[in-house]
Amino acid sequence: MNLYPLKFDPILKSIIWGGADICKFKGIEPQLDGIGESWEVSSVEGNISVVDSGALKGKNLQELIAEYKDRIVGKHNFEKFGTTFPLLIKFIDARDNLSIQVHPDDVLGMQRHNSFGKTEMWYVINAAPGAFLYSGFAKQLTPDEYVKSIEENTFVDYLAKHDVKKGDSFFLPAGRVHAIGAGTFIAEIQQTSNITYRIYDYNRKDANGNGRELHTELAKDAIDYKLYDSYKLNYSHKENESVQLESCQYFTTNLLELDKPQSFDHSAKDSFIIYICMDGACEIEDSSKTKIDVKQGTTVLIPAANTGNITITPKGSVQLLETFA
Repeated sequence: MNLYPLKFDPILKSIIWGGADICKFKGIEPQLDGIGESWEVSSVEGNISVVDSGALKGKNLQELIAEYKDRIVGKHNFEKFGTTFPLLIKFIDARDNLSIQVHPDDVLGMQRHNSFGKTEMWYVINAAPGAFLYSGFAKQLTPDEYVKSIEENTFVDYLAKHDVKKGDSFFLPAGRVHAIGAGTFIAEIQQTSNITYRIYDYNRKDANGNGRELHTELAKDAIDYKLYDSYKLNYSHKENESVQLESCQYFTTNLLELDKPQSFDHSAKDSFIIYICMDGACEIEDSSKTKIDVKQGTTVLIPAANTGNITITPKGSVQLLETFA
């Protein structure tokens, strides 16, 4: 059958630190409080995205890839990942500070968990006054000093703290210590992996007086202890052009800010294309001439077979993240 642009039912996660912005941002009624995450495109076991409309409605993402193979993801991705979709796309709304954590790389992930590691990036959709996040180190420390700082409750003193505003973006390669701060609403693009080592949780206790499990020793070998000149992605806003935010071995992500129709030829990329609408609305037409309306909070997967020429027609203006593997 002819493939078409795919939207999926959001997988909403009710989490104790979740806020009230995700349903509002996506236009979901009733507007639920305490939703910390919306998994937009996922093939993580137990959280596999399901098509929400069209002839393929009700099919999940792994079933689609099993049936249509490289027509969904591209030849390279199908050869490498099989029926596992290579990326996980999320919205995250933090009402409270999230725990400080790190993710292993592919080598460590395979050794310990038979899983790929997790490299990811964040794009700040909105931020309350005073919102911040942690990414990387501000002061040098050794693995043994790291363990000691956890014991002495001084680990946060070593972290690079970043005040954030709408439009800020951060690349988080596997091994980089990080945490999202209260009042931060982000889009996250990451490898398909659900492995997280929790390093520090501000000594918080649950109703029974118990702290959350920490993975101090597991994280010790996963952390990249180097200091870097910058942890924030630097880019310039350019209307009606594709602006690259990040390109790594796992994904490339571009920012599109459009107020007039633009066409993009992705046929040479051998990949699906995902569009995540940050603001405004538009119509997206794929190479089969199938059109889909997109608005703020919508995530659309264009199958690899349909990326030859994609035309985006803004309805006024639109801001999109464009990502592919």
